[in-house]
Amino acid sequence: MANRAKNNTRPNITLAIAISVLVFLGFLALATATTPASIKAGASPSYYLFHQVLYGLLPGLLLGFIAFKIPLRFYKEKGLIIFVIAFILMVAVFIPAFSKTEGGATRWLNLGYLSFQPSEFLKLATIIYLAAILSSNRPNKKKFVAFLFALALIAVSLILQSNLSTLVIISAVAGIVFFCASTPWIYNIGVWAAGLLLFAVLALEPYRFKRISVFLNSATDPLGIGYQLKQALIAIGSGGLIGSGLGFSSQKFGFLPESTSDSIFAIYAEETGFIGCFFLIAAFVVFAATAFFLARKVTDNFSKLVAIGIGSWISIQAFVNIGAMTGLLPLSGTPLPFITYGSSHLVFELIACGILLNISASAKDA
Repeated sequence: MANRAKNNTRPNITLAIAISVLVFLGFLALATATTPASIKAGASPSYYLFHQVLYGLLPGLLLGFIAFKIPLRFYKEKGLIIFVIAFILMVAVFIPAFSKTEGGATRWLNLGYLSFQPSEFLKLATIIYLAAILSSNRPNKKKFVAFLFALALIAVSLILQSNLSTLVIISAVAGIVFFCASTPWIYNIGVWAAGLLLFAVLALEPYRFKRISVFLNSATDPLGIGYQLKQALIAIGSGGLIGSGLGFSSQKFGFLPESTSDSIFAIYAEETGFIGCFFLIAAFVVFAATAFFLARKVTDNFSKLVAIGIGSWISIQAFVNIGAMTGLLPLSGTPLPFITYGSSHLVFELIACGILLNISASAKDA
C-alpha cells in the first residue's frame, strides 16, 4: 500500500475544491428552499438550515476529518465489522422501541435526541466491505459467494423497508466495484442478470409501476401520481438561463411536493437557472472524474476499489435524482448528494469524502 507519510503528498486539491463547491451549493439551496417549510412549522425562517448545519455539516466534517486521518489498512482489516454494524442498525429499524416512521415508511432509527437513516451508513459500509473482499487473495469463487451473500442481506433489509431506490443504487455500485475487481466475466454476467431480474420483479409493485407509467408518459394523472413531475418541470423551465434569483422561487410555496428533499434540484434550477445547474452538475462530474482518476493512480487494490465505489455512489445518486426531476428517469425518492435536506446522508457523504481524500493523499503524484 502506498504510504502517505513516505510520499509526503497532500490531498488532491481538485477533489477538495469539488467537495467544497458541492457543500457550498447545498447550503445555498437549503437557505432558500427550506424557508417556507420552517415558517410553516412555526419556527424561524432558518430553522431547517441551522438544523442541517448542527446535525449534518458539523458532525460530518468532524467524522470526515477522522476518516481522513485513519490509516487505510484499518478499513480493509475492519471491513466485515463495519458491514455487520451497518446491517445490525438496519435490523434495529424494525424494533418498535427504536424505529421512526415518516411518510408511511419505517427507515429511521430514533435515538431520542436524534434520528438517522441506517441505509445511508449501509451504502458506505458496503463499498468498504466489498472492496476488502474483492482485493483479498481469496479464490474467485469464494469472493463471488461472499459478494452474493452480502447483496442478499442488503436486498432483504431494504425490501422490507420498501426502499427500492437505495437498493438499486447499492446494487449498481456493487456491480461496478465487482466488475472493476477484474473478476471472471461469467460471474459478472450472473451478478448483473440477477440484479436486473430482481429489479423487474420489484418494479411490478403497484405504486412503483405507476411511477414508471408517469416516466413513460409525463401527462399521466397530472393531478395525482404525475403531479410532482409536472410541478418539477414547471420549476426547472421557469428558471431559464439565469433563474428567478435566490429566494424568488414560487414553486416552493406549496406547489412542488418535497421541495426541501427529493425535489430540491427543481427549486435550485428555478432560482439559479441553466447557469446554476451547469456549475452544480460540473461539480459532480469533477468529483466523479477525480475519484476515478485516483483509482488509476493508487497501487493498492483496496484503495482503488473504494475510490471507484465512492465515485460511483455519488455520481449515480446525483444522476438518479436529477434524472427523476427532469423526467429522464422514474421518480425514486433518492436524495441529491450534499444538496437535499437531511443530516444522515450528508454525514456519511462527508465521511466518504474523508476516506477519498485519504486515498488521494496516499496516491503517487495525486
